[in-house]
Amino acid sequence: MIRRFKIVHIVGARPQFVKMALVAEAARSFRGLRSRIIHTGQHYDANMSDVFFRELRIPKPDYNLGVGSGSHIEQIAAMMQRLESVLLKEEPDIVFVYGDTNSTLAGMLACIRLNIPLAHVEAGLRSYNRSMPEETNRVMTDRVSSILFCPTRTAVANLRREGVTKGVFLVADVMLDMLAKYAKTAGRKSKMPARLKQIKGGYYLATVHRAANTDDVGRLKMLMKVFGKLDKQVVFPVHPRTKKAIVTARIRPGDNVKMMPPVPYIDMLALEMNAAAILTDSGGVQKEAAFFKVPCVTLRDETEWVETVKSGWNVVTGIDEARIRRALARFAKRRPRTRTYPRTGDSARKMLEIALRYLKNR
Repeated sequence: MIRRFKIVHIVGARPQFVKMALVAEAARSFRGLRSRIIHTGQHYDANMSDVFFRELRIPKPDYNLGVGSGSHIEQIAAMMQRLESVLLKEEPDIVFVYGDTNSTLAGMLACIRLNIPLAHVEAGLRSYNRSMPEETNRVMTDRVSSILFCPTRTAVANLRREGVTKGVFLVADVMLDMLAKYAKTAGRKSKMPARLKQIKGGYYLATVHRAANTDDVGRLKMLMKVFGKLDKQVVFPVHPRTKKAIVTARIRPGDNVKMMPPVPYIDMLALEMNAAAILTDSGGVQKEAAFFKVPCVTLRDETEWVETVKSGWNVVTGIDEARIRRALARFAKRRPRTRTYPRTGDSARKMLEIALRYLKNR
């Protein structure tokens, strides 16, 4: 008789839905494995949650905790309280957490409290900026995880320098495996660039959502000022928190800045692959830009995805206008000839095989 194990996936934010999609799909082909999905409700806007489950054919969450917005502490406390009762009911053999959001941290803390083994997808990433909540979340989660799934060799090396070697596995990047799966579909099916009357290479794509840029009014005003002075239209799908900050601060973006609600995954990929360049503070978007060989300007002072910079397709500029302009001008004059960095390759199946081996040997 085959012993059956239960994996619970804890997700709550848009990038986590993308990362989990392939894992949830692969899990259905494993005998002796059951999966449950807990959605914390961290991202609750339909354009940042429901549409991803439909578009990527992710099974409907078994639980939606409906946490919603609030301060970091309020969100994490509410998540932990609601996660505890669900995890006690489900009694999982292992919990998968993804990335570095508040949902990741809350899932980790709940699992420690209940003594449930934890697997961290995207372990080992480091920006070395402890003022970023995401950096603290990922470091703490790595410290207590039983299994650490690393997307790059740099991530493995980061953990080794910190003395973490047990349970560390290099499994490729599940987010880029997902991208490879859907890239052709996006290029063929998405009408978003045409709907916006944008030709290939005729616009910049921008995303801004990190707390360092949205919670600091001065930085946000500077970014909007820079966008308004660029030489092409800036297509700007706006995160709800960013939109609220812009409205509250009474910032008026330039006439060339086209603000719009967040777009579905396929449409976002189409916008990325057709842009002249991407300006972003998102880690995932940096990777996607490198995958598509589209120039990327990172609106932060550091990045955890150092491979994108080494590949030549990403330049870290912060919000400095002169540096942003220099980077765009350099890309316009000459694009990198190097290969893109992404490490892809059946990461979802590898992670599930490792998790099942771990559970059978406990």
